[in-house]
Amino acid sequence: MSGKHANRANGDIRGPSEREINKPSIEDGGAIWRIARDSGKLDLNSSYAYLMWCHDFADTSLVARVGDEVVGFVIGYRRPVAPDTVVVWQIAVDGSQRGRGTAGALLDALVSRLADEGVRYMETTITPDNAPSNALFASLAKRWSAGMDQAGTFDAGDFPDEHESEVRFRIGPFVKEPDIRSMSA
Repeated sequence: MSGKHANRANGDIRGPSEREINKPSIEDGGAIWRIARDSGKLDLNSSYAYLMWCHDFADTSLVARVGDEVVGFVIGYRRPVAPDTVVVWQIAVDGSQRGRGTAGALLDALVSRLADEGVRYMETTITPDNAPSNALFASLAKRWSAGMDQAGTFDAGDFPDEHESEVRFRIGPFVKEPDIRSMSA
C-alpha cells in the first residue's frame, strides 16, 4: 500500500491543518444538515434525511473534520443500474474552511475509496449559475485525467416547485490517481 493510501485502510485520510476525511456516522447528521443549510445554495433536506443518509449511504459519503468538528461533507450513492457510477447528491464546506481545498479533497478521497470497488464514473447535477461547483467538478476531472461531459438536464419545468434547471454531468473514467502532492492545500 503506498503512502498516500496508508490511512485509507481505516477510512481516514489526513490533510492540511490536520484535516481528516472519513465515513460519516449518524452523529454527524446534524452537522451535515447545518452546513447544507448555511451554504445558502443547496436544496436543504430534512434533518432526518441527513441522519438516514449517514446510516444508509455512509459507504458512499464522507465528512471532513478539523479536530472534532465536521467542516465539510460529500454525500452520494451508487446507481443501482450502473454500479460503476457514484452520484454525488450534495457537497458543501463550512464557510470557515472554504478556499482550503476541502471540497476537492473530499471528492478525491471518495473517488480513491470507491475505485477499489469498481467505481469508474461520477455523476452530479449543477445549476448553470453555480460557478464554484462547476469549477470544483471540472478540476476533479482534470486532476484525474478524466472526461467531463454533459449528460442531460432536469429543466426548471420538470420540478413541481420553483427550481432552477439542473445540468447533469458525467465525469470519468477514473483511471489515474492524482499525485497527492499536487493537490491544493
